[in-house]
Amino acid sequence: MHTKSNKDLLARIRRIAGQVAAIEKAIEGDAGCSAILHQVAGVRGAVRGLMDQLIEDHVREHVAKPGLSDRQRSEGAEELVDAVRQYTK
Repeated sequence: MHTKSNKDLLARIRRIAGQVAAIEKAIEGDAGCSAILHQVAGVRGAVRGLMDQLIEDHVREHVAKPGLSDRQRSEGAEELVDAVRQYTK
């Protein structure tokens, strides 16, 4: 992956880690169920956004990038299909 993309991904991961830490703190502090559910929903959305970015980066680098051989494109597509199947289980 590209350096800029890595920086973006790391920033997303750090935000998600902060959100998860906030959920832990809320549970330790006996926050209400509704507040915790909203925080969990936020993490779910953040992970979905991370997955979207990873899929886009993968497609651009391993499927749609000019100069790739048919074999490389096929392998890139298979990798993506496998990852999406795992994610949607």
